[in-house]
Amino acid sequence: MSPFFRFLVLSACGVLSAQSALGAQLRIATFDVDATPPTGSQLMYDPFKAVGELGLRSRGVVITGVGEPVVLCSVDWIGIANAGHDEFRDALAAAAGTTRSRVSVHVIHQHDAVVFDTDTERVLKQRHLPPGAYDAAWGRPTIARTAAALASAMTNTLPFNQVGWGRAEVKQVASNRRIPGPDGKIKVVRYTATVDPALRAEPEGVIDPYVTLVSFWDNSRPIAVLSYYACHPQSYYRTGIANPDFPGIARFLRDQALPGVRHIHFNGAGGNLGAGKYNDGAVTNRAVLAGRLADGMARAWEVTRRTNVRAEDMKWTVEPVLIPVGPQLDRDKIEARLKTPALYTVAPMLAWMDRRQAGTPIEVSCLQLGNTRILNLPGELFVEYQLSAQKLRPDVNVAMASYADYGPAYIGTAVAYTEGGYETSADATYVGRGSEAILMDAIRKLLSIQ
Repeated sequence: MSPFFRFLVLSACGVLSAQSALGAQLRIATFDVDATPPTGSQLMYDPFKAVGELGLRSRGVVITGVGEPVVLCSVDWIGIANAGHDEFRDALAAAAGTTRSRVSVHVIHQHDAVVFDTDTERVLKQRHLPPGAYDAAWGRPTIARTAAALASAMTNTLPFNQVGWGRAEVKQVASNRRIPGPDGKIKVVRYTATVDPALRAEPEGVIDPYVTLVSFWDNSRPIAVLSYYACHPQSYYRTGIANPDFPGIARFLRDQALPGVRHIHFNGAGGNLGAGKYNDGAVTNRAVLAGRLADGMARAWEVTRRTNVRAEDMKWTVEPVLIPVGPQLDRDKIEARLKTPALYTVAPMLAWMDRRQAGTPIEVSCLQLGNTRILNLPGELFVEYQLSAQKLRPDVNVAMASYADYGPAYIGTAVAYTEGGYETSADATYVGRGSEAILMDAIRKLLSIQ
């Protein structure tokens, strides 16, 4: 452990010891730092030219009161994967004086942003190939800043005794990307910017139309708000300008509407969703989509209902899952493709295969606060997982954040792997149809369904 992180651990442990002497009490703190890469770095798809007006953020909450602290973090990056996901969580765990298993790190998945995957970096360097966007040196300063901010937040936690829950429909943002033909197979994918008016005229399809807010209160004083909405977060991209796209603008608007209340946004299970029905790629649509999402957030805030919570009402549960490599991945064929310009899209496949061969699980988790459950899931999960989780426990409030460990890429439903379409192709998903049974079993356990 570096001297920097050793200092963070000792500082955090001292704070926790002081808190435990006061008795069990739920407390929370927020943290927020710049997540923009340094000059000269590489965004996922293009060289980094400049910072957008809002830039990228890494922000989250730390909750103390029962066991070791719990950390939820959301980053304006396209993906954090495999050993890189472990590294990010380890740094935050050290800063909070907790363990990796009690830290959940997610991305919102903006495309003019950074990817952090040290296993893919290793795959490329072992083959004497330049790491390109997978150069971990460009992401580590953000990890260090986030950890330092978290350690500082640990010295200034605030008590909370209520959790709020609010939901509202977001109108004309999300639509299903997968357009079926008369035979039930996917005839075309409606991407997040769709120029063809005939494709935009297709039905909205299966979505979760609601944005969900989970808020933390000290009596009548709001402290922090977590928002959850399932949709690919692109309006347009490939600009080389690091920006948080329309969810980041909506988050900013809500920060301004509630001064002093930190707003942290998470992408739900939006792997097969995008704004394509309502977005032809015009640059003016970024503000339009942001306004619609912010409007939904505002209405969800207006209908928020609060319930009292005590320390004994908090529970953190983890289920390790082993999702096998999809049968569509062939190591020899992938190795051959590394010699082509496609190397940066296929190298992560080898990273995923190496991690599965080593038997390293992905941790799926759930934070329970009274009658509220927050599920934390990996990859680009299809919205059906989110809808199924809600149906499993209609008696409680269920929110879902996807895009945690980005290693498996797209994770479709079992039937989706028989339908075709981009999301379940060999270039997009590194798992197979058996993923649904594994993940739904974990979700049932996390929601305490026997």
